[in-house]
Amino acid sequence: MSAPPSTGRPTLDAVAARAGVSRSAASRAVNGAAGVSGRVMAKVTAAVQELGYVPNRAARTLVTRRTGNIAVIIAEPEGRIFSDPYFGLQIRGISKELVAHDLQLVLLLADEAGDHGRIDRYLAGGHVDGALAFSVHRDDPLPAIVRRLALPTVYGGRPHWTPIPGESALAYVDADNRGGAREAVRHLVARGRRRIGHIAGPQALAAGMDRLDGYRDVLFDGDPSLVVQGDFTDEGGERATAGLLDRHPDLDALFVASDLMARGALRALRKRGRAVPQDVAVVGFDDLAPVATTTDPPLTTVRQDIEGMGRTMARLLIRKLDGRGSAAPAQATVITATSLVLRGSA
Repeated sequence: MSAPPSTGRPTLDAVAARAGVSRSAASRAVNGAAGVSGRVMAKVTAAVQELGYVPNRAARTLVTRRTGNIAVIIAEPEGRIFSDPYFGLQIRGISKELVAHDLQLVLLLADEAGDHGRIDRYLAGGHVDGALAFSVHRDDPLPAIVRRLALPTVYGGRPHWTPIPGESALAYVDADNRGGAREAVRHLVARGRRRIGHIAGPQALAAGMDRLDGYRDVLFDGDPSLVVQGDFTDEGGERATAGLLDRHPDLDALFVASDLMARGALRALRKRGRAVPQDVAVVGFDDLAPVATTTDPPLTTVRQDIEGMGRTMARLLIRKLDGRGSAAPAQATVITATSLVLRGSA
């Protein structure tokens, strides 16, 4: 009579016995170590599936010196992170790539000044193998923290700080913000618009600076008072547009540095009785489907592949981790293309 099946958690010893290999061979196969033959790997994989074995993460860390955890650090207030679709798309892209590599996402939010000390202690404790950081503002202490800890890191957005002497190239993924802004403004000019205002993004972020530069590339001799800084929120876009209309009632077009701000701009124009696009044409940036397709009229905007950028960030970090110690550096920079999506607002 065969023994009744064990009700306990399957062990590595049980996997080794089922596969007919030594415990050390089973351990190397389970942990993806080098030097395991295809035959042994196939037998161990089959045994793992038959027994429903789940590796002990703590024990695995001792063998591989990897935690299997990746920190995703966002330097924005919590309320904005969970209300702005941009962050959800980027995190979804990151999560999909990490899951495909059996890695765990650990979300760390840097909302207040004291949060950086907490994040510093957590990262220094060796709880993660690397970090993905985005929305990093000018003078943010995060780059200095990861540099001091020598933590492999990939940034979302072009870093706008200068690397210290001897520091390797900073790895980052960004959209062609400047080129996308140029295309948006050229479209407005081609439609015969002559008083084109710009609701700029925060100038502490590279995206805000690059989109403003793209606007100025086309309207290099434009009136600087047609530029008002916003904050990438609905309310900021509405407030900035109202102020711009107070100063320039003859405004006939707006390039807005984000879809959320563009939605606020449309609200401000509607309150002033300005028809879009007849009186004022509006172009946004991002192509956030929950925003751009539901405004009235639907928003003409610059599309960037936000979810794809998240996946690319994760891929770059995984390559850095897999290539640590190798002579060839991992790819450091990816700039993704943008495109203008024409809808009813311009």
